[in-house]
Amino acid sequence: MYRIIIPKIVVKELSDINRKDQRLIYKKLKDLEAGNFANDKPLKGRYKGKFRKRAGDYRIIYLKENNILLITIIRIAHRKEVY
Repeated sequence: MYRIIIPKIVVKELSDINRKDQRLIYKKLKDLEAGNFANDKPLKGRYKGKFRKRAGDYRIIYLKENNILLITIIRIAHRKEVY
């Protein structure tokens, strides 16, 4: 079980998303909390060291710290805007 940290700015981004997509994103966040990293991809370039999880047309960008079982959500945004 991982601990997830969601900064206030990410909560604001999430509140601007419609309810249907919010539910899907919350489900994906629960998957992250449970340690389900299936189909997550490591990012390249300036985001090296971070990962992405797909949630429909949205992407959850996160940083996983192995030693302490901590996941920090960096951003939640539409796939056109996230990178």
